[in-house]
Amino acid sequence: MPLKWDDIPDRAPAQAGARSCDETGSHTGDSRATPPVARLSVWPHRSLSRRGFVVFIGVTFAMLMVPLLAFLGTPVLWGLLPFMMGALALTWALIERSYADGRLTEVLTLWDDRVELVRFNPRGAEQRWEANPYWVRVEMHGTSGPVENYLTLSGSDRTVEIGAFLSPEERAALFSDLTRVIDRVRNSPRG
Repeated sequence: MPLKWDDIPDRAPAQAGARSCDETGSHTGDSRATPPVARLSVWPHRSLSRRGFVVFIGVTFAMLMVPLLAFLGTPVLWGLLPFMMGALALTWALIERSYADGRLTEVLTLWDDRVELVRFNPRGAEQRWEANPYWVRVEMHGTSGPVENYLTLSGSDRTVEIGAFLSPEERAALFSDLTRVIDRVRNSPRG
């Protein structure tokens, strides 16, 4: 499954609570200075590795050259060769574009007083969402979303999707993991 959980202890830290501000307006006890309770990284599945890409391009080149063997030593070879090489170059470019699109990553970081979701888009700015874990709702929309088992996080007057590029089974597993981890933080002792 193309996701990875980091730093998941058996229970959330006991030291939690709201942040306070000093006279200058800066936060004291900011969760950014404390280590997260959990961190989740999610990325699209890559079905073709780089090594597989090299093999695929090599085999495609060989298969494109087989029909040209009949035309060796004739002027027809030079008429067909640019089209064959153009097809190979287009295949190469489209697979490279797929790799570039696959650099999409979503990172969900959970502290005892804050949840942050950052989406790193392959072309464009990153997108951020923050909320208090006490008010975050994890929802899975079976067939009512754009994809089966559509997974959303709601909080801070916004609803954001997470893992829309995962398979329905992976989103269902992620739903149970997210629900369990956020519930653990909500129910941790506040001190």
